Order: sequence, then C-alpha cells, then structure tokens
Amino acid sequence: MGYRALEGWGALPGIQLPRVFFEAPPELVAPRLLGKLLAHRTGGLVFAGRIVEAEAYLGPHNDPPDPAAHAHRGPTPRNRVLFGPAGHAYVYAIYGRYFCMNVTCEIEGRAGCVLLRALEPLGRTDGAEVAQMIRNRGLDPGGFSAGKLARQLASGPGRLCQALGITRLRHNGLDLADPASPLQIRDDGYTVTEVLTTARIGIREAVDWPLRFFLPGNRCVSGAKNLIGKRVPLSVEFD
Repeated sequence: MGYRALEGWGALPGIQLPRVFFEAPPELVAPRLLGKLLAHRTGGLVFAGRIVEAEAYLGPHNDPPDPAAHAHRGPTPRNRVLFGPAGHAYVYAIYGRYFCMNVTCEIEGRAGCVLLRALEPLGRTDGAEVAQMIRNRGLDPGGFSAGKLARQLASGPGRLCQALGITRLRHNGLDLADPASPLQIRDDGYTVTEVLTTARIGIREAVDWPLRFFLPGNRCVSGAKNLIGKRVPLSVEFD
C-alpha cells in the first residue's frame, strides 16, 4: 500500500507534544498541528496517522464569538473539557454513530479547540496496525488501489476516529500531554513550511471564516481533490 514505515513501530513514534504547545489560540495551534502524528495505543497495537487537515474553532471570549463552536454559549456538562486545561481530547458524536475528535487550546478557563479533519495513515505495509485500521473502517483492501485506500481510511473527521478506534466514551477528556495517555499527539521531525487555508466546511454559521488548514497536495485531505486556498508560509504568518 506504500505507507512509510515508522522506526520503532510498536512504541509510540516521535516525541510527545508538551502542554504549552496547545496553550495558544486555536487559529495558531491548528496550522502547527499539520505534520504532527496522532497516535492511539490500544490492545497491543499503535494506530497512527499524520495530521494533514485541521479546523480551528474559537471560544466565546473572542470578538466576535465563533457561532459554529460548541463552546459558543459557555460551559455545559457536554463541552466542559473545552474550557481547559489545554491539550485534552474533546470527542463528540455525529449522526448517532460516528465521532469527531478535537484538541483543546487556550489557557485554562478560555475555550477553544482544533478539529482534526484528516490523517495520512502510517505503518508497515504488511503490519497488523494498518490491517486493523482497515477492518475498523469496514473496508475491503482488495477493492481499492493503494492510493485510494490510503485516502479512504482517515480522510474526514468521522473516518479518522473510526480508523483509530476513537470514541467519546473511552477518549473524551483524555490528557494528550500525559505520558501515560493511550492517545497522544507527537512530533517525529516532519517539517511543514507552508499550509493552505480555506473557509471551514460542514457548518452553517461563520462559513466564510478562513480557519481550515491543510497540507498542500496531500492525497488524504478530505473534500474535493483539487483544493484551492491561500498559501501561507508557516514560519512567517504564525510565529
């Protein structure tokens, strides 16, 4: 299938991101998450993918507040994890059966998050991890070309949670900065110098806010194949 093998597979790859990485506004955290790894250690396996697409959702302290954000009306039992501390998983259900994963941002008491929209799956071509991710998605590996199967695995917020086995019951509120956490975001040294930005998708309010970020030319980005957006040098715009 052509997935790049990870050295030391079986252990979590790369270096865990510290909490301070997430203690910034989501519009700054989102582009910096591109190229990082989302890793889930479960049942003796490690599922992992490179983050290639993310969307920022702002908290109610912003002017104006983000009407598309779950935190828009303030803290509730459902969204309380969004109000801190940073670096936690916020997982919610869609359509009654699928899940979406967000990463909390900002200092404690301020809400903000980044929705992980797409991953490029990583692992050995013949490894148990990739095979289980395919089963998690209910896909037939013989029915797709290698490139199309890679795209089908985790190109969308619901798909990536399904592929990695992430659910609200088991993972909502997990501390991604805790070394003991089974769910982490890690840095394996992959360099991103430029990102594309567009308006967010799949929402009905604030639809023109340019808070969707993705890696240029990556085949695993969700949505249209030929995405057009504003190219932004990461080291210039977001430092």
